[in-house]
Amino acid sequence: MSIIIKNEVEIEKMRIVGRLAADVLDMIAPYVVVGVTTNQLNDICHNYIVDVQQAIPSPLDYRGFPKSICTSVNHQVCHGIPSDKKLKSGDIINIDVTVLKDGFHGDTSMMFFVGNVSPHAQRLCKITHEALFLGIEQIKAGSTLGDIGHAIQKHAETNRYSVVRDFCGHGIGRDFHEEPQVLHYGKAGEGLVLETGMILTVEPMINQGKHHTKSLGDGWTEVTKDHSLSAQYEHTILVTETSYEILTLRAEERAY
Repeated sequence: MSIIIKNEVEIEKMRIVGRLAADVLDMIAPYVVVGVTTNQLNDICHNYIVDVQQAIPSPLDYRGFPKSICTSVNHQVCHGIPSDKKLKSGDIINIDVTVLKDGFHGDTSMMFFVGNVSPHAQRLCKITHEALFLGIEQIKAGSTLGDIGHAIQKHAETNRYSVVRDFCGHGIGRDFHEEPQVLHYGKAGEGLVLETGMILTVEPMINQGKHHTKSLGDGWTEVTKDHSLSAQYEHTILVTETSYEILTLRAEERAY
């Protein structure tokens, strides 16, 4: 396993691109409304990244992915491809944004509510967001990847949800996906020991039903096998000597 420790110059570039990725989610929020299509959301994000941020949307043409963002609605777990289908009241949608600027990638995602969303869907998103931060709070030099996964799994399962096993977080920097793989389940104290200067994503996918997923025919979209709702939040995190730094933190989260 070859893990890249970032130096101060690289870390500063990651701070910049992380802020850009967060800004895309802040920008798109007012447009996530009843009747909009995920293609329209994709186009707005694409134009903002390219024209305003003078950056590149990392997902576009990545291993053949056809769009600039991922949009995963309701029972879609991840990697949803934007389409001409309109969002309806009650939908929950994850928008996953990765921005490439000056040779470095920043990756983040969050859930949005469309119209009047049911309490049980809102609760799933709330618990998923809490699980993300419980995982992040384990991060510091000397902690393990198992510490992160254990905290997330415990919170999800205590609330009678399941953690998706088929997809995980990852290292990130000059490459979109680097080592290590960051599982969102596991045992405390096990796995890779974190070091200062590592940068990785934590991005738990939590299902209302069972954790099993399946791929759709488009080759990208992953859905829950039992058609239950799924939620996901993601941040890019720098490991520091005594703690962590969230490089993609949005304004609404700064109370954490």
